[in-house]
Amino acid sequence: MSNLEQTAGRPLAFRERHASQLRQLRLYSQMFRGSFSSMLGLTLVVIFLILAAIGPYIVPFPDDIRGAVHMGSRLLPPSSEHWFGTDEMGGDIFSRVIAGARTSLWIGIVITGLGALVGVPLGVIAGYKGGWIRACIMRVTELFLAVPGLALALAIVASLGPGLTNCMIALAIVWWPGYVRLVEAKTLSIKEELFVESARSIGARTPWILWHHILPNCMSPIIVKMSMDMGMAILAAAGLGFIGLGAPPPAPEWGAMVSVARSYMPDWWWYSFFPGAAIFLTVLGFNLLGDGLRDILDPRSRTR
Repeated sequence: MSNLEQTAGRPLAFRERHASQLRQLRLYSQMFRGSFSSMLGLTLVVIFLILAAIGPYIVPFPDDIRGAVHMGSRLLPPSSEHWFGTDEMGGDIFSRVIAGARTSLWIGIVITGLGALVGVPLGVIAGYKGGWIRACIMRVTELFLAVPGLALALAIVASLGPGLTNCMIALAIVWWPGYVRLVEAKTLSIKEELFVESARSIGARTPWILWHHILPNCMSPIIVKMSMDMGMAILAAAGLGFIGLGAPPPAPEWGAMVSVARSYMPDWWWYSFFPGAAIFLTVLGFNLLGDGLRDILDPRSRTR
């Protein structure tokens, strides 16, 4: 083939590949829009992200986020002035719940990100290398998985001391083994594929194969797991906050708010209801979004 033909062929191949990618994206979009649960999950997640981004700047009582005291307005029921009522210090619950979205988003991102950052490389190495390397990585992983994650996180936080940072560190430590198991199993199946064998036969180095072949083909289950883990990480952090090991007061953290509010049940029900509803809707949104992404990215799940 002449240089002119090669030059003329490259734009055509690029256009065909680009058109194929656009068709695939449109197909994914149609499939996603056709699922009510997936769209509900996406809507809840988008609302949560918007509140986390701009919520603290639009709340009606920003001073209440920092723990301002208004004893004359304590434990007021929901009204036009205080949409979610007030707490035992007279703080506006609506303002604190909205501000808590940013704290919860930060918790979810840190825990999920650190878990994937540690677990994905270990899973790829264990699945591709095999042998004693895989045995060592998987034995350590199974050791962590043998202990209930929340119980191990409680022990770590108890040794480090209560606090939001220590809570995230503890949960990140117990979060990575799930990614190792997932990616290791996926890598074991991918490394036997013909395109990997072809790359190996022409002398491609292991880092190049891992980066260009193994990792891209592992991204679908990783994305699905991370989307679901965001909600579960927020729920786990709220659980630690509920027992007093999370963010210290007066930080607007949903689990800590529910913990304090339980002392005022059932007469002042709104105090615990709205932070609990925020936790429920956020976790529900990420789980429904993860289910929708799994249906799109894993064709086999649609046939089950």
